[in-house]
Amino acid sequence: MIDALTPSSGYTRSEGIAYGGDPRQRLDVYRPVTAMPGNPVVVFFYGGSWNSGERGKYRFVGRALAMRGILTVVADYRLYPQVRYPDFLHDNALAVAWTRQHAAEFGGNPRRLFLMGHSSGAYNAAMLALDPAFLKSAGMSPADLSGWIGLAGPYDFLPIDNVEVRPVFFYPDSPPQSQPINHVAAGQPPALLIAAKSDSYVNPARNTAGLAKRLREVGVPVQEHYLGRVNHMTLIGSMAWPLAWMAPVTDELVEFVRTTP
Repeated sequence: MIDALTPSSGYTRSEGIAYGGDPRQRLDVYRPVTAMPGNPVVVFFYGGSWNSGERGKYRFVGRALAMRGILTVVADYRLYPQVRYPDFLHDNALAVAWTRQHAAEFGGNPRRLFLMGHSSGAYNAAMLALDPAFLKSAGMSPADLSGWIGLAGPYDFLPIDNVEVRPVFFYPDSPPQSQPINHVAAGQPPALLIAAKSDSYVNPARNTAGLAKRLREVGVPVQEHYLGRVNHMTLIGSMAWPLAWMAPVTDELVEFVRTTP
């Protein structure tokens, strides 16, 4: 369905589009009235420890990016206990493949495609960008991506401390290949990694800085930013206009999308 937003809102929203047969395989599309040059597209995956979350709670992300001229897709995906690793990543890949196939219908450029996620959603984006198996299963390749953006992502978290996350990754037999940092290789898409300086949920030194260092070592273009005043949750919350004063997250990711070749 098309939301009853008018062009004066700066964007329109198309809701509940199926990219697969499961009720959780649905997405919303936020189309800017005035697109950024190049008509870039961002697919966003939310966090929630792979056991909670729904796209309707992240309208502020779609709005923030669409208002800046970026066609934005916010996708649901199956969660634990319905699925475990790696099934939700295959859902993510299907959502990206749907976006690539249909972006032009909404005014987007499928050759300017970015992935983005927060927390466990940043993990999802990282895995699709770094491990070619998932996009390959959907008929794509990481080479089809212009870049990816991770906000407060867990990229290197074995052994798992969070008891809610343990069953998602078959603790204590969590597979090493489940970790994004173990898939870094030369030639991967450029990355923008943003984290709060102080994050009690996901250690930024081990995860954000650790992954950035590994990417840099193999020559992958990577930018990393550490922000004060925000924490794990308000980092993404600052994309909502009432909290925009807390951190320039939207500005930084829009600039990354605008300037990445």
